[in-house]
Amino acid sequence: MVALGCAGLVPFFGFCMGAWWLADWPAALSRQGFIIYSLGILSFLGGTLWGRVQGLESANIARLLVSNGVVLFGVVAVLTAQAWLAALALMTGYLALLWYERESEVLPEWYATMRLRLTAGVVLAHLLFFAMQSYQSAQ
Repeated sequence: MVALGCAGLVPFFGFCMGAWWLADWPAALSRQGFIIYSLGILSFLGGTLWGRVQGLESANIARLLVSNGVVLFGVVAVLTAQAWLAALALMTGYLALLWYERESEVLPEWYATMRLRLTAGVVLAHLLFFAMQSYQSAQ
């Protein structure tokens, strides 16, 4: 799980590099790739929250709503059609989901540590993406 999680960070940074170093449509494709990939991963994390509810004896409605809400929030972020704004909103979704998990669930220590580190990597990628988009817009 840890290796797959770390491998999942590679596309974030790859798309960032493509958006920075490439020109024209390859750069635009990298920008869109970053946002769509981020939405996919955020949705996956929402799904893991949904999946953990399945193991409980009684359904936790709040967790189910959060798991669906984070996906809907991500979709709305992408619909802004502004890459920099979508990146900031998606980053907020990752942080909110991490906060929710830490506050509402008892997770194995290895998983909590992995989630914290991976979320830090994702947040760093989003901050880089945002900074690059802001810089390129100012040019």
